[in-house]
Amino acid sequence: MSSVNPRRSAVNILADIEKNRAFSNIAINKYLKKNEVSSLDRRFISQLVYGVLENKLYLDYIIQNFSKTKLHKIETEILNTLRLGLYQIIFLEKIPNSAAVNESVKIAKKINYRLAGFVNGILRNYVRNQNRVNLPSYDKNPNHYLSIKYSHPEWMVSKWINDYGFDFTKKLLEANNSTPNLTVRTNTLKTTREALMEELDNEGVVCRVGDLANNSIIIESMKSRLDHLNTFNKGMFQVQDESSMLVSQVLDPVEGEFVIDVCSAPGGKSTHMAELMKNKGRILSRDIHDHKLDIVRENSNRLGINIIETEKFDATILDNRLLGKADKVLVDAPCSGLGIIRRKPEIRYFKESKDILELSKLQLEILNVSSKYVKVGGTLVYSTCTIQDEENVKVLKKFLDKNDNFKLTDINKNLPEKIRSSEGVLQLYPHVSDTDGFFISKVKRIE
Repeated sequence: MSSVNPRRSAVNILADIEKNRAFSNIAINKYLKKNEVSSLDRRFISQLVYGVLENKLYLDYIIQNFSKTKLHKIETEILNTLRLGLYQIIFLEKIPNSAAVNESVKIAKKINYRLAGFVNGILRNYVRNQNRVNLPSYDKNPNHYLSIKYSHPEWMVSKWINDYGFDFTKKLLEANNSTPNLTVRTNTLKTTREALMEELDNEGVVCRVGDLANNSIIIESMKSRLDHLNTFNKGMFQVQDESSMLVSQVLDPVEGEFVIDVCSAPGGKSTHMAELMKNKGRILSRDIHDHKLDIVRENSNRLGINIIETEKFDATILDNRLLGKADKVLVDAPCSGLGIIRRKPEIRYFKESKDILELSKLQLEILNVSSKYVKVGGTLVYSTCTIQDEENVKVLKKFLDKNDNFKLTDINKNLPEKIRSSEGVLQLYPHVSDTDGFFISKVKRIE
């Protein structure tokens, strides 16, 4: 079936991610939709792309050890061909070194024939001398050592060590380079978790009950693509990490309520809320991107949900029509995404420390505006998929300091016992809970 070279495909996808700051999952899916690719090659392409992204700084460190040309002067496609070759040599034991080198040279010849010798020389030189390559000195600069070893920008490593300590940071970096669980949420409008697991088993899917969220299922292996499963196409489940499921679980919407999801795309939380509400009531799901709202509508239709209204709207703008109207409001704010590095490893290279400060201002602005929609006695959940206090608890504190008509409320009754929160907020970390890094808090309007 495949009419593509998976290694060349990986180089093209990596170049797209680097040049266009594309998200890895979107870049991979876009490429695979355009080309006929077997399921085996799909897996190989994904493994190569994610493997290079997770180890990019380490691979670049090695390249720089063997190249007289500075990294920034090497053509993007050639640099990614080198990274790809090295990744296979270092991390993929089933691929012979000779195959990794030869295939990389073939790709280089098609990109720029003159540079094929350069690629060949560096890769063969590494194979001969790999035992002589040493990481930066841990004793002289532990932050730099961790940055190269786990391929995270040094500013990020230094910040986390400062915030959390060395051992915590090391475990976090390790977890960020691990493969996350593939988790799905049972659509309780159509089935039960037990019945869904039985149907998945009949479709050749190996799965187990989730660890934290109600109705979650962790998929351990499957024979076909997820979107080829009958259970998926019949709307019996939605892909969603357990940390993300806990957000709607904490908000706890019920039948007949009016809920506003101010930053809703791609709709995982909106559709989850609709299920919790038994598809009775009203959910207004907003976003600033039309194409993302299309995904909310697609998911709603597949899941058999009809209480979600989508609307293109900027969450920083106050909508006077909604003042004091909502029973519940969800602010799943735009953030740095540093809690989902396991899923989108390229995020670490796209962010700078100044981004966190700018985002925190936007988050507070959205929170202030959105709180105006909550009726007296109603509740608001503020959540992000990041682990930075500046975007999480500090934003919440600034909001509460200026809005004394809101009070933090206990969320433990909506959480499993193993992750009890303190002071009405919950911070999840990948290496602690084996979920995405997520922040969840809940406040109630008291007057």
